[in-house]
Amino acid sequence: MVLSKTASESDVSVHSTFASRYVRNSLPRFEMPENSIPKEAAYQIINDELMLDGNPRLNLASFVTTWMEPECDKLMMESINKNYVDMDEYPVTTELQNRCVNMIARLFNAPLGEGEAAVGVGTVGSSEAIMLAGLAFKRQWQNRRKAQGLPYDKPNIVTGANVQVCWEKFARYFEVELKEVKLREGYYVMDPEKAVEMVDENTMCVAAILGSTLTGEFEDVKLLNDLLVEKNKQTGWDTGIHVDAASGGFIAPFLYPELEWDFRLPLVKSINVSGHKYGLVYAGIGWVVWRTKSDLPDELIFHINYLGADQPTFTLNFSKGSSQVIAQYYQLIRLGFEGYRNVMDNCHENMMVLREGLEKTGRFNIVSKENGVPLVAFSLKDSSRHDEFEVAETLRRFGWIVPAYTMPADAEHVTVLRVVIREDFSRTLAERLVADFEKVLHELDMLPARVHAKVANGKANGVKKTEEETTREVTAYWKKFVETKKINKNKIC
Repeated sequence: MVLSKTASESDVSVHSTFASRYVRNSLPRFEMPENSIPKEAAYQIINDELMLDGNPRLNLASFVTTWMEPECDKLMMESINKNYVDMDEYPVTTELQNRCVNMIARLFNAPLGEGEAAVGVGTVGSSEAIMLAGLAFKRQWQNRRKAQGLPYDKPNIVTGANVQVCWEKFARYFEVELKEVKLREGYYVMDPEKAVEMVDENTMCVAAILGSTLTGEFEDVKLLNDLLVEKNKQTGWDTGIHVDAASGGFIAPFLYPELEWDFRLPLVKSINVSGHKYGLVYAGIGWVVWRTKSDLPDELIFHINYLGADQPTFTLNFSKGSSQVIAQYYQLIRLGFEGYRNVMDNCHENMMVLREGLEKTGRFNIVSKENGVPLVAFSLKDSSRHDEFEVAETLRRFGWIVPAYTMPADAEHVTVLRVVIREDFSRTLAERLVADFEKVLHELDMLPARVHAKVANGKANGVKKTEEETTREVTAYWKKFVETKKINKNKIC
């Protein structure tokens, strides 16, 4: 005897996901829906929208890691439910974090004795790391000023105008004046001499960038240190240096081991680095390490015991996942010094392939240096008809995400495109990108110039044009473009 039943409207198990009422009807966007929906439908709805995001591997705007080995992915998923702050419950995770801090501090030549523990902490990223380092400098400076009976209400930091926005956030959030050394065309990093000139008795520290976001260039930390040593001797001040090595901290030790930028320099008191950039871990991990224990004031460290044991903590947030910490440890022991050097060598070689390919087009000026973070920053030699923003916009049709931006003060008139070379950017992709740039340039050459570029504010060649004349001119360009396309198509046929 065969038993059967007719499927009802409510029997969702027999319906195709896309044919179910949960997917066929739109969900509210800004308030919770009244009723639950099946997990398959919820997954499909979200997955479908996420398909419209860009491809992370082709996002050449970002320094952040977009690929890791499957074994590391597996470790991350297996630890995704661990709260990193529960140190007593997850002592091994805490131990792995401490190992990472010590490995990174020694990579940066911290003056540690045999068996001596390094001072540092894992963070959500370099932004939090910079906040913590800045707070340490602020408290140290305030304590010195109080001991001397001097005012301590107007601290400042000297940086270049090329610093990342997190420095501006720190200054605004924690009431510190940010004194910026302006840039100039052809020199897009902080000038050490000008920086030291701006240092005064209220300067907490000078922040140097090892790998400018704009061009990838390393600032001259050695010269900055030497100049600041002399100024401190003359004035009796004790102004130190923080190195923002968010991008370059995992590059310089492997590609430029002789470069002095780290704790080998006596005035470098703290360094931050992004594990999720060239530390080769997915987004969500940064590190900050201090030269010695005395460079991190004890009053900034909190001790809690309500999670099972006494736990020291120095972070801006509390709870966070353990996965990225575990992934960082995986990369450090999996790759070792040899592996990181191979990755960075490969990134540099692919950067040179892209750089040389762009130069061969004859259409670009290369703004970035060959040494530094493996990226290529470049601008159009002739932007009279089409600019860098149009190139970036057109390139997106090929899947590439390449940013175009203007430089900070006093080089705002310079516009550049920038391609960041990461571990997963292969030689084949570099060659393909050059070919796609050539296609984009050819296509833009065939298009009429943007109205804003050719007839800005209704003017061309100094003669004011009517709206009708402007419309006719643009229409004529488009007619010529379409006719050319038809002729080329007929030739092919």
